[in-house]
Amino acid sequence: MTTEVVPRRRHPVRNAFIGLMVCVAMLAVTAAVGIFWIQHTLTGHIGRIDGVFTGLDESQRPPKPTTGPAAKAVNILLMGTDRRSPVGTTGRSAAAPLWVPGAQRTDTLMVLHIDGDRRGASVISIPRDSWVSVPGYGMDKINAAFSYAGPSLAVQTVEQLTGVRIDHLAVIDWEGFRQLTDAVGGVTVNVPTTVYDSARGITWTAGTHTLDGQQALDYVGQRYGLPGGDLDRVRRQQAFLRTLMEDNLHAEMRHEPRQVLAFLKTVTRNLSVDSGWSTRDMAQLALSLRNLRSADIRYLTVPVAGLGMEGAQSVVHLDHIRGWRMWSAVRDDRIEHWAEQHPWYETSTTVR
Repeated sequence: MTTEVVPRRRHPVRNAFIGLMVCVAMLAVTAAVGIFWIQHTLTGHIGRIDGVFTGLDESQRPPKPTTGPAAKAVNILLMGTDRRSPVGTTGRSAAAPLWVPGAQRTDTLMVLHIDGDRRGASVISIPRDSWVSVPGYGMDKINAAFSYAGPSLAVQTVEQLTGVRIDHLAVIDWEGFRQLTDAVGGVTVNVPTTVYDSARGITWTAGTHTLDGQQALDYVGQRYGLPGGDLDRVRRQQAFLRTLMEDNLHAEMRHEPRQVLAFLKTVTRNLSVDSGWSTRDMAQLALSLRNLRSADIRYLTVPVAGLGMEGAQSVVHLDHIRGWRMWSAVRDDRIEHWAEQHPWYETSTTVR
């Protein structure tokens, strides 16, 4: 069976995807209604994940820069967990003591780097099929770390791969993603050429489509039928995020702070962060980003050497030499200059 996505009426407020959208949405309302109101209103809505960083061996973690702009930069690991999970992956269900091995995997993995001067930010995607070393488990796909031992091992794996110290974690499950997309009235994307998703039996016809929650899940989750497989899926996810940012970050959000505040309540009910990240700290970070524009946000994908097989698994082989140079730029808070010199790693506005 094939399904054609039919465009429908868009809702006047559309804005949010994983932890990044929470941060940037907060900056609009924080400036308008005040940091203390934000803190009071949202306290208790966001799920908290215990034990994410406390169990990590500090001597094995990348050091936190102490001087220069890099000392003020913030690195947030953003994860979307896949919908095959039979149990919740946010709030208490994501806490280490309650972890169910093998129940969840990450379908989306991004590092959000916020520049120390707060004039820019970078969203760097790591393909979920990346073949990496998972501490204590050997070589495996990077999304297996979350499945084996939860958020703490996912953080440890990313830090080992990148050499970048992760300051905070934000997790949303796919059911929450679907609800968020529906709550904002849909997201409009452009499909440049007709493609068929054999895994879902869906034909995406060329043209503009406004996606509801389930359609958005199908769109950002497709890899079969796309020439680049998992890499094209990553590009779709970033394009989806870019659309949300560019369409809504400063136009409607700044003019309708009360509507955004109401929407933030919906967002935060589907979001979990590490227990060390207080609502006040989130709001203060958002306030520091009040002058950030959508054009100031860069969308990158980690350098890739190619696609391949490891046993029966289809994997993504990373280019570790070029990748290390990228992550070095993140560590030193000079990723903006690196991206300008390597524009081919930025996600195009047109994706398959």
